[in-house]
Amino acid sequence: MNSRIPLLLCVPAGACAVALAVTAPAAAVPAAGGDDTAMVSVFHGVPGLTADVYANGEELLGDFEPGTVTDPQPLDAGTYDIQVFEAGQGPEGTPAVEKEIKVPAGANATIAAHLSADGEPRLTAFVNDTSEVDAGKAGLTVRHVAAAPAVDVRAGGQPVFKGLENPGEETTVVDAGTVPADVVLAGTDTVAIGPAELNLEEGASTIVYAWGSADDKNLALATQTLSGMESAPNAVHAGGNGAAVGPNPSDPWPAWAAPAGVAALAGALLIRRAAGRRG
Repeated sequence: MNSRIPLLLCVPAGACAVALAVTAPAAAVPAAGGDDTAMVSVFHGVPGLTADVYANGEELLGDFEPGTVTDPQPLDAGTYDIQVFEAGQGPEGTPAVEKEIKVPAGANATIAAHLSADGEPRLTAFVNDTSEVDAGKAGLTVRHVAAAPAVDVRAGGQPVFKGLENPGEETTVVDAGTVPADVVLAGTDTVAIGPAELNLEEGASTIVYAWGSADDKNLALATQTLSGMESAPNAVHAGGNGAAVGPNPSDPWPAWAAPAGVAALAGALLIRRAAGRRG
């Protein structure tokens, strides 16, 4: 599917909000370098697609594997044409999915490549909630980016979020600690994903992505942790890491990050935009 619908990352103070073709609301690392930058991560949630990701015709990430999250990196504010190709097919081929994304200065965001509820590739931008949390507390965000119906998310067997639909998200503040979590079909006890142990760190925000395809029986969880929430009122200072958990919780997929690739991408785009301003 190839669409070019403008996607705006809106950043109201201390909140998560995004406008996409559908609603949208994610990501993380040290403070951005200045007033003209944002912190951006990329999450890959399209099963079976090893991807090359391009921005404004420049390769950002190569051989990007499903279920992985990049470390957040500073990115010059501006508008980017994001294209996701099957590895080796870009930039001359037809992208699996394409969106024009406006990245505003000061944003802390994750761009997610994932499946829609009916199984079509999509790009959704999520603005991270990096609001302060009290001592002993942790932030928890769950994002439904799977080809699956509405779900309930449970922690310790108790529903935390109900009726979450693709590509929605819900955020709350909970007691820090390790809890068993699972995802069930909305209004039932039918487990779709999990259980998996979530380590909810004090003063941090854990983002959980439910991704994959129910029809293909490869639903899974991936997590991203943003630290420093106890002193980050402006949603910019956040350290992050990502990890993925496969359909079998006893066989977790390894964590993955591409700081070198994203740093090279950010540098290329900063140079490109600077040259454009000079021209």
